Amino acid sequence: MITITDFQKVGVGLTGFGLFFVIFGILLYFDSVLLAFGNVLFLTGLAFIIGLKRTAHFFFQKHKLRGSTFFLGGVGLVLLRWPIIGMAVESYGFMLLFRSFFPVVFQYLGSFVNIPFLSKVS
Repeated sequence: MITITDFQKVGVGLTGFGLFFVIFGILLYFDSVLLAFGNVLFLTGLAFIIGLKRTAHFFFQKHKLRGSTFFLGGVGLVLLRWPIIGMAVESYGFMLLFRSFFPVVFQYLGSFVNIPFLSKVS
């Protein structure tokens, strides 16, 4: 069984609140304060979950520098109160950073088709 430290529990909470504030900021017509707060909470939560060293290693790998530049540049634009452009740049950077995870996620979601109740619904 995997043990979860108290820092990781706090990190999951911070990341969850960060995602909530980002979604809420988008729903409120790109409110820059909510988006900025959500971005800061998300990045802080990520650092709490996997550690500061691993977070820095993830963002600053040589093959992920372009994605990291766009993602962190988008966060910077949101912090400078350019929310629409910042979120567009940040989304592009997110796609570049996490493109290797998308096939795994889609394969995992595709496995739900084999569940009897869900296969009848869809």
